[in-house]
Amino acid sequence: MTVITENHVLAEFCARQQGADFVAVDTEFMRERTYWPILCLVQVAGPEEAAAIDALAPGIDLAPLLALMAAERTLKVFHAARQDVEIFFNLTGAVPAPLFDTQIAAMVCGFGDAASYETLVGKLAHAALDKSSRFTDWSHRPLTERQTNYALADVVHLRTVHERLQQLLAKNGRVGWFAEEMATLVDPALYRSDPAEAWRRFRLRGRVEPRFFGVLCEVAAWREAAAQQRNIPRGRIIKDEAVLEIASHVPNTIEALARTRSLGRGVAEGKLGGELLEAIRRGRAAAGSLAPPTPARAETPPGLGPLLELLRVLLKQRCEHHQVAQKLVATADELDAIAADDEAAVPALSGWRYEIFGKDAVALKRGRLALTVRDKRIVLVEPAPQ
Repeated sequence: MTVITENHVLAEFCARQQGADFVAVDTEFMRERTYWPILCLVQVAGPEEAAAIDALAPGIDLAPLLALMAAERTLKVFHAARQDVEIFFNLTGAVPAPLFDTQIAAMVCGFGDAASYETLVGKLAHAALDKSSRFTDWSHRPLTERQTNYALADVVHLRTVHERLQQLLAKNGRVGWFAEEMATLVDPALYRSDPAEAWRRFRLRGRVEPRFFGVLCEVAAWREAAAQQRNIPRGRIIKDEAVLEIASHVPNTIEALARTRSLGRGVAEGKLGGELLEAIRRGRAAAGSLAPPTPARAETPPGLGPLLELLRVLLKQRCEHHQVAQKLVATADELDAIAADDEAAVPALSGWRYEIFGKDAVALKRGRLALTVRDKRIVLVEPAPQ
C-alpha cells in the first residue's frame, strides 16, 4: 500500500490494474467553501495491491486513472457512489462504468435502508474500521500516516464487501433487481448541474401559482449559474429561504428586494441585486408560458387515510418477508399515489417492485387480499368468497 505522487508511478500502477475484473474505488474531497468539489485523494484497490493517489501533488496527471475509470471491462466498485461518481463526471463528462454500488447492493440484499460502510465491513469482512480521520482536512499536506491508513483501509475492505454482496445477489436471485438500480446510477443526467433544473431542489407542496413558479425557476437558475461561475456554494449567493420569499413576494425594486429576510441591503444594492432583479423580471415574463409541476405529494383525499396506513403496513411486511430495504421499494409519496390510483405512474407498480409489493398493494385495494395476525406476525390472506 502506498501514496502515489509521481506521474510514472501512477501510470505503472494503473497499467497493472487494466484487465482486472474489478477495482475498488473511494475518494476524499473538500467542498465546504466551493461549488465544485476539490478532489484531494483517490484510493484504488486492485486484486493484489492498493494505492492512494494524491490528486493535489504538484504536476500530477490523472489521465491514467481516468482511463482506468473508463475501462469497459473493469467493474468499478464504490460505496454510496453518487458523490464520488460526480467528481469523475466533472473531470471527464462521463460516468465510470460498469459500476457496482455496495450500499445499493446491501439494500437489495436486506441490510436496511441505508447500511453504513462500517456496518458492512463488520458483517461481511469481519473487520473494524478506524473512523478517527473521517472529518480530517484532506487538502492539507503532507498527509499523516493515520490519514493514509484510514483512506486505504476503506478500499481494501471494499473488495471483500463487494465479493460477499455479489454472492448474496446471486444466491437470492436478485442480480436483475440490482441491475435496474445501477442503470439509474450510471445515467449522466443524474450528474449534470444544469441551472435550468435548479428549481427541482425546492420541494413544492400543493398547487403552485404560475407567477411563483416562473420567478422560482429564473431565480434558482440565476443563483446556480452565479455559484458555478464564482465556484462558491449556492447558499453563499443567496439562501434557499430567500429564493422562496422572492418567488412569493416578487419584489421589483432595490428597496423591495432589500426587505427580503436573510438577503440584506448590501446584496440588494450591489451587483448581485441588479442581476437578481433581472432574473425576477424574466420569471414574471415567462410565467404565462410555464406549466407549474404537479405537486410531488398532494394532500391525501378524504377517506384514504386508513387505506394509506394499510399500505404502509403491507410495505413493511413485504419488505421484511423479502429482506429488502423499504425505501428502495416505495417512498411515502408513491404510497400516496397508489392509494389514490391503482395505475399510478410510480416505480412501485412496475418491474421487480411490482412483483414483491405493487401487485399485492393493488389486490389489497380491490379487496382481493387482506392482512391478519398469526403468531404475533402480520400475514396476507385471501378473503373467503362471499
